Amino acid sequence: MSRTSNRDRQQASDPAEPELVTPPGLLPVLEALRRREPIFHRPEFGSTRAEFERMAATEFWEIGASGRRYSRAHVLDVLEHRAPDPAEHSWKTRDFHCRELGPDTYLLTYTLEQGERVSRRSTVWRRAGDEWQIVFHQGTLVRVL
Repeated sequence: MSRTSNRDRQQASDPAEPELVTPPGLLPVLEALRRREPIFHRPEFGSTRAEFERMAATEFWEIGASGRRYSRAHVLDVLEHRAPDPAEHSWKTRDFHCRELGPDTYLLTYTLEQGERVSRRSTVWRRAGDEWQIVFHQGTLVRVL
């Protein structure tokens, strides 16, 4: 007897949904990047401006869930003054998928549930030696429950 997940049933019932399967060879990359998301909210990977600067490539920019574009400088300024949010401990991530875009460059997509707020996230990551850098990030609001 095979087991079918809710996601598999949803894709089968909605032909518009892409089939997001991470190739087996990328599973170690998927796991390394999954631990870093949501970006800038994992203190073990950075909590100071200097750490965030190392994490964000010099050409980094993002599109927020509002649709507004933000420069690297603006994001770093906001992060420098952001207070810890206890609600972050209840955030849930799911549906991770990883795709190789080029040499040492990967697209990671996932869904983030922040209580009643649900967004789809995509981050372009680049491996620079033993470090990972964020090149681009986008959050798209799906719904507010």
